[in-house]
Amino acid sequence: MNDDLRALIRTIPDYPHAGIMFRDITTLLLDGAGFALSIERLAAAVASDFDQIAGIEARGFVFGAALAHRLGKGMVLVRKKNKLPGAVIGVNYALEYGEDRVEIHADAVIPGARILLVDDLIATGGTALAAAQLFRVAGASVTQAAFVIDLPALGGAARLRATGVEVSALLAFDGD
Repeated sequence: MNDDLRALIRTIPDYPHAGIMFRDITTLLLDGAGFALSIERLAAAVASDFDQIAGIEARGFVFGAALAHRLGKGMVLVRKKNKLPGAVIGVNYALEYGEDRVEIHADAVIPGARILLVDDLIATGGTALAAAQLFRVAGASVTQAAFVIDLPALGGAARLRATGVEVSALLAFDGD
């Protein structure tokens, strides 16, 4: 399924480190028909019972904004620290070596909102889990997450599901 979209995603071996098979969605974005199909298929894959879409910096902005337009929903930007002007709320999360932070505008979330989290790819799930926690702090809940690509061997989608989030992805790459 979605082999037409799979063919539009370039694999770059040994980037950014030896042994990594980088899945590059920029080639999908270059193909207008393929990008449009990916948005239509993401729209079909998600349930309609959510209030806002949240896109994770930076490629999640691309897919999230197009999906928000397609579904007529507002969009919240989930950014790395110190990127948003004005009052923000944020959550720190652990990286392999150190920590990072995601933030949203303090007034961006409708109280009690059900959020659809969108990004291009889920790997270990660290950023998506932090974003879900951030929305809980903001008084909302991430009920669904949609990705173009899942890397199931890294376990991120399973970790997100374990928190009660329904996860969908158009494609899975098993390390090939």
